[in-house]
Amino acid sequence: MSMFAREFGIVCGTLPTGADNAITDVPGALVGHHTIRDGEINTGVTAILPHGGNLYRSKVLAASEVFNGFGKSTGLVQVDELGTLETPILLTNTFGVGACANALIRAAIAANPDIGRETATVNPVVCECNDGALSDIQAMAVGEEHARMALAAASAEVAEGNVGAGTGMSCFGFKGGIGTASRRLTLDGGTFHLGVLVLSNFGRAGDLVLPDGRRPHPKATAAAEKGSVIAVLATDIPMEHRQLRRVTRRCGAGLARLGAYWGHGSGDIAIGFSTGVRFDHDEPNDFVTMKVLNENRIDSVFRAATEATQEAVLNSMCAAEAMRGRDRRLRPSLADWLRANG
Repeated sequence: MSMFAREFGIVCGTLPTGADNAITDVPGALVGHHTIRDGEINTGVTAILPHGGNLYRSKVLAASEVFNGFGKSTGLVQVDELGTLETPILLTNTFGVGACANALIRAAIAANPDIGRETATVNPVVCECNDGALSDIQAMAVGEEHARMALAAASAEVAEGNVGAGTGMSCFGFKGGIGTASRRLTLDGGTFHLGVLVLSNFGRAGDLVLPDGRRPHPKATAAAEKGSVIAVLATDIPMEHRQLRRVTRRCGAGLARLGAYWGHGSGDIAIGFSTGVRFDHDEPNDFVTMKVLNENRIDSVFRAATEATQEAVLNSMCAAEAMRGRDRRLRPSLADWLRANG
């Protein structure tokens, strides 16, 4: 049974969580996984959907922040140029990016036959981490069908740990994977949410710092920081693109709180989207009206992004079971360390 950071008395920050302490506390957001476990292959795909409708026709506000760009993601250039997300976000391993991008393109065309003909092309967004330490990445096991299955599995219930894209990931020498957390905010008397989902595959063994100051050590050999982490931030707070990018940048503060420093060979990226701002692909008007956050209220949103990211990473490690992967390499579970050192 999966365990989470709060079950070990580990609390990140002061803001209240959403009902499920998950990215899907943001109304409409959905997450799906497909896990591949076959011999020395331990990999998969994770899908994040801002809403369950036609995302190409009803785009959401989006932004990204690259903390260290040692990565092979696709779609981020257009996200930052246009400020919109028009496909689900897929997470996978490094060599699965192309297959996942093709799956997103085919799905968008199936729902919108005018793509690339009567209207614009589509911008698939896929991010990756290298799970080669625990999985045979050269097998190129991730195919379009696995991406389709992750998309089809999307729901409001988020599995964490060794699932989907997180199946073969490592974090601070422990087993990493998928983790999520959320924060609840009150603005103008209304309730809003900010949630983060991470694919954790970063950090040197021995560098992890818990909120109470403990430094768990997995008894693994310290090596150069050359992993990666993808943080996907979702919120229903209306804001403009510049504001969303500022909020998304604060995911990096949550990673730094854990002991990360974004080493030379690490791919550390955050993508944010707001369901509180929609763009109609077929908008007939010359001008559109947007509701945006009062910039003098943004500090609470910065805090929410920082706290949720920090907790999501810890949840990914606590929910992940110990794994012996390719070439019998072992990654212990942080939950086991916490049980033994509580």
